[in-house]
Amino acid sequence: MNTVEKGKNPTLTYALVQGFFWMNIAAGVGFVSVYLLELGFSNTQIGILIAVAGALTAILQPVVASYADRPSSPSIKKIMLVICVIVVGMTILLLLNAGYNFTTGLLYGGDMVLLQLMIPLVNSLGMESINQGKKLNFGMARGVGSLLYAVTAYGLGLLAADFGAKVIPFSIIIILAGLILLLNLFPFRKGKEKKETAKNSGGLIYFFKRYRMFCFTLCGCVLIYVSHLLINSFAFQIVQSKGGGSSEMGFILALAAVLELPTMFLFTWMLKKAKADVWLRISGIFYMIKTLSTLLAPTITVLYFVQAFQMFGFALYTVSSVYYVNSIMEEQDAIKGQAYMTMTNSLGSVLGALIGGWLLDAAGTTAMLVFATAAAAVGMTIVLLTVGRGTER
Repeated sequence: MNTVEKGKNPTLTYALVQGFFWMNIAAGVGFVSVYLLELGFSNTQIGILIAVAGALTAILQPVVASYADRPSSPSIKKIMLVICVIVVGMTILLLLNAGYNFTTGLLYGGDMVLLQLMIPLVNSLGMESINQGKKLNFGMARGVGSLLYAVTAYGLGLLAADFGAKVIPFSIIIILAGLILLLNLFPFRKGKEKKETAKNSGGLIYFFKRYRMFCFTLCGCVLIYVSHLLINSFAFQIVQSKGGGSSEMGFILALAAVLELPTMFLFTWMLKKAKADVWLRISGIFYMIKTLSTLLAPTITVLYFVQAFQMFGFALYTVSSVYYVNSIMEEQDAIKGQAYMTMTNSLGSVLGALIGGWLLDAAGTTAMLVFATAAAAVGMTIVLLTVGRGTER
């Protein structure tokens, strides 16, 4: 344990790091369709761009994490700063090149990939700080991330409606400048113990042999995230099938985001009642319950009440998975473990986007929700059978 850092409580700064990071995700990833549609891109082209960006993210996340886990590599904080600077440069080029052309798609897609590459890094930044002895409340910090994501999405929607989609790249640059400042303020350095004792952990084959049961867990998480993407990315179609419209959809998304906060803020206290593997299994159950309830909800009013399951589904999964991975990984594999867990989100998003769109066109909303429920049920079963079966350190 790094005694120099022990006792410090950097939760506020780290919460703002999480907040500004998720503000960037809200602007850069959440508004991709708004920006590119205004420039003349078609829905099909945007869908392909999102799928390709998601696939590249899934491939590159373990590569970047493997590099970050090396004893000789720069700290997570320095790697994040480098990525932020690159994204700022690419976004400036995007502003200068704005138009319906291949370069615009390439630059925006590159921004999306780089921003999503930082998800396991920002989580590992918090976990490694905790491992070094800092009194950091990760759940509260992640809750601030969700809160500022929601605020940014709402505010940027209003700004884009008033001033056009050009405000989106400007917003990305401004928010990234804030994130760069906060990262510089966050008290972090790579632990000496890691540099002195870490072994060469090898590549993919080593990892899968060392953490066999965890790899099965990852398969379950991919299926769970497929169900999550289907009921969130195609929320408008679901709301329409229950008799609602865009205003009802907006209320449902806002309600779900607000309901996530209590779980995230209280998760450190919850860990005193049960270990992370228990909460991760519970989150799998509630994912399935929410998806099934969405399928069975007869009216939009009932769908409002279904959002209560978000508290112990997505919200619980988001924080418990990070703590669980931290508890079972050897020190030299900690960042890779977070990256593989995040990779399940990327893979689930790609599969969900492709399958969901096809099912909606071929068979309608009900068929899509039946598939989502089946994916959640199988994913839940795998998680229940595999989580907690590995060796915790």
